[in-house]
Amino acid sequence: MISVEEALEVILKSIQVLGLEKVDILSSLGRVLGEDVYAPYHIPPWDNSAMDGYAVIHKDIEHASSENPSILKVVADLPAGYTYKKKLERGSALRIMTGAPIPKGSDTVVMVEDTQREGDQVKILKKLSPGENIRKAGEDVRKGTLVLPSGSIIHPAEVGMLASLKRSFISIYQRPTVAVISTGDELIDVDGDFAEGKIVSSNTYSLASLVKDTGATPLILGIAKDTPEELKNKFKVALHADMIISSGGVSVGEYDLVKDILKELGAEMKFWKVAMRPGQPLAFGVIEGKPTFGLPGNPVSCMISFEQFVRPSILKASGHKRIFRPLVEARLKEPIKKKADKKYFIRCIINVEDGMYTATTTGEQGSGILMSMVRANGLIVLPEEKTTFKTGEIVKVQLLNRGFELKENPEYY
Repeated sequence: MISVEEALEVILKSIQVLGLEKVDILSSLGRVLGEDVYAPYHIPPWDNSAMDGYAVIHKDIEHASSENPSILKVVADLPAGYTYKKKLERGSALRIMTGAPIPKGSDTVVMVEDTQREGDQVKILKKLSPGENIRKAGEDVRKGTLVLPSGSIIHPAEVGMLASLKRSFISIYQRPTVAVISTGDELIDVDGDFAEGKIVSSNTYSLASLVKDTGATPLILGIAKDTPEELKNKFKVALHADMIISSGGVSVGEYDLVKDILKELGAEMKFWKVAMRPGQPLAFGVIEGKPTFGLPGNPVSCMISFEQFVRPSILKASGHKRIFRPLVEARLKEPIKKKADKKYFIRCIINVEDGMYTATTTGEQGSGILMSMVRANGLIVLPEEKTTFKTGEIVKVQLLNRGFELKENPEYY
C-alpha cells in the first residue's frame, strides 16, 4: 500500500499529453491552446473615434468655452464602417460616430454633449486637450505582439480576441476519450428492472459526468458481469479509448476479478492499494499504452478516488498545467476522530463566516452514502498521523465547487 502522494506521482508520470487538432474557435471554449498566437495587425487597425461627436483640428478649438464657443463648418457625417477620403481643413468639423476612422488632418474629437449644432455649423462649447477622445491604432494590441501563448485556456474573452485577429480555426490539445466500465452481477442500468439483490449502477453515470466535467469525452461501455470472459471483452473494447476507468472488482472478494483480467491482458500494474479513506482498494496500470484505473465499487469511494487521481490525469492529458482542485484553510465547526495511517477525505459543506471558510461534515461518512457527495462542496483532507481534530481547529479543505461563494444579489450597491 502506498501513500496518496506516491500514487499521484506514479500515475502522473504515466500520463502523456495528447496531440493537437484544429477546431473552430467556438469549439475551443474551455480547452488548451496548442500554438502561439501573434497579432498580424494593430487592433484597432487605425486611429478611431472613442465617442459620438465631431472630429476637429485642435488649434481651431484651443480657446473654446460655453461663453466663447468656436464655430466650425460641418463638412460631412461619418458613420462607423466608412472613411472620409478628404483631408480635414482648418475651420471645419466632421460629424463622426464611435469607431469611425479619424480623418486626415484631424487630431481631436469633441463629444456631442459639448457641442451645439446649428444647420451646417457646430459650436464647440468646451476646450479639450490635443488627441482627446481618439483611440490610437494598436491601443489594444500592437502588430507582432504575442497575444495568446501556447498553453492558454480559451475563455470567452479569448474567443473574442481570436475573432478580432481573424483566426477562425486554431490548434488546441485533443480531449481524451475515457472508457467507463462498471462491474458486478448485482448491477442493473438506470432503466433496468429492479429485482431482489440488484442495484442501479450509479457509478456509470457519476463517472461519465465527472469525465465530462473535465472537458473529456466519456465512452460508456455499460455493465460487465463478474465473469472473466465478459470482463475481458469489455476491457478489449475499452482499449479504443485514450484512458480506461472501471469501478468495482478490485477488492479481495472471490468475485473481484478485475485485477486478474488486467494482468491477463498484459497490464503493467503499478499499485493495488492506496493509504486513503475512502478509496483504499484502487488499482492503476497501463495496458497497451492506455492508463487504466480500477476504482472501488462503492459510490463515494469511486468519486473521491476519481477526484484525487483520474481528474488530474485527464487534465494533464488535455494539455492543462493547473490540474488540481484548490486547497483552502477552514475552521472546523465540529470535532472529528479518525484512525491513524491513512489520509482521510471527509465530505463537508463549506461556508464563509466573518471572512473565514468554515467546514461542517455532511453527516454519516459511509462509502456507500451517495447523498453525502450531493451535499458536499468540499473534502476535508486529514493527514495520516493525526487522529483527533477539535471544533475550531484549522484544517485543509479541497474545494469541489465554489457555488457557495455565488450571491443572489450584487454586492456593489
